[in-house]
Amino acid sequence: MRRFLTTISLLSIATLSVAQVPTTPPKPTLIKAGRILDVRTGKYVTGQGILVEDGKIKQVAAFTDLQAHVPKDAVTVDLSKATVLPGLIDCHAHLLMAASAVNPGNNILDAVAGTSASQRALLGARMAREDLEGGFTTVRNLGHSGVDGDAALRDAIEAGWVQGPRIQASCRKLTPPGGQAVCLNPAIAEKIIDLEFFPVGSPDEGRRAVRENRFYGADFIKVVADDQSRFVTSEEMKAIVEEAHRSKMKVTVHATTETGIQTTIDAGADSIEHGDAITDEMLKQMKDKGIFFDLTETFAGGRLRAFVQKSVVLSPEEEQGFAQYEEHLNRETPLRVQRVLKSGVKFAIGSDMWFDYPGKTRGQATAIMFASLRDLGMPPLDIIRATTSGAAELLGWQDRIGVIEAGKLADVVAVSGDPLQDITELERVKFVMKGGVVVKNEVH
Repeated sequence: MRRFLTTISLLSIATLSVAQVPTTPPKPTLIKAGRILDVRTGKYVTGQGILVEDGKIKQVAAFTDLQAHVPKDAVTVDLSKATVLPGLIDCHAHLLMAASAVNPGNNILDAVAGTSASQRALLGARMAREDLEGGFTTVRNLGHSGVDGDAALRDAIEAGWVQGPRIQASCRKLTPPGGQAVCLNPAIAEKIIDLEFFPVGSPDEGRRAVRENRFYGADFIKVVADDQSRFVTSEEMKAIVEEAHRSKMKVTVHATTETGIQTTIDAGADSIEHGDAITDEMLKQMKDKGIFFDLTETFAGGRLRAFVQKSVVLSPEEEQGFAQYEEHLNRETPLRVQRVLKSGVKFAIGSDMWFDYPGKTRGQATAIMFASLRDLGMPPLDIIRATTSGAAELLGWQDRIGVIEAGKLADVVAVSGDPLQDITELERVKFVMKGGVVVKNEVH
């Protein structure tokens, strides 16, 4: 019943978006590219054209050669003054959440207990459209979406009801008993927590949670290994991973402590989110097992305080607290990023953007992560790979997206400048194509 109601609420906004959603297959398109970034080699290729048919890239070759034999009804898109890249991928999105900077923990509670599934579905539709317009043609949604909100949003986008990126949905997060980042009266907690989380207190409960999420339409499983002093046990994590892999589902894990990270590695999960306390030995184990590291460093370099100050005036005590927190971040985070780069572990990047950022769309807020990672010492090419080809591999979709080449889905973005010199160009995406459909074109 809950999924039916969510689906009906999404139907209600179809009339608002129908003018933007194509009702017939797009015509063949020939893109005239000024230069295409080959994300594998890190080199630009100039004078190229991209022929798109039936939502896929049919051929990439010299523009003059393609121009000579394109279909008669083909549409030409002139990006000769732009830099062309594969569509961007956010590996850690929360499309059905838009918390304020004030008391974010209370915002989670309000989203769960004070907002209806229909309201959250409408919010998700808006966030999805804004992310797509920002150049993010694919996202991996890691919870905070009710029982099945992200799966319903994924299906609505695929059906053409609303505009948005391709979505891999996790449905409810699996957590230690008590959920994540909420503190409730135990007498009333269960009914509220179960609307957003799937508490796990035994291996059998872990297996059941995987099966139920699968039933509700999850593409993969998200686990919270540690939340303050509460943990998913080794036995529980192993049961979760085993059950998910039995159903050909990947498992990604929020793990910030050494205990949580080691539990995740030992269980053979597919990727780790955050990884604050990661050690060099753990990175080696991750590399040996092929476990991805999803870096989520959007608010490094004072960006968190700047964001909060847009919504509230901080007291002197709060300013001091932020200064101490930022001092720790500015000391530890660059070192962690450099250790990840040196370790050879596979990595991608995610925004973990679950805030309503004043003055920015969700897509613009998501893109803050690029400059943040630059400031932490990550080279622009590594950042670009981590949001294109590397991200596609993390999702298991390297056969569909992540590079511009024949046979891949026609997810293409363009910027005016050179992102290898200035990564903040990715904050100003001028052209977006998803599956052969032009979503946005501001290239002049």
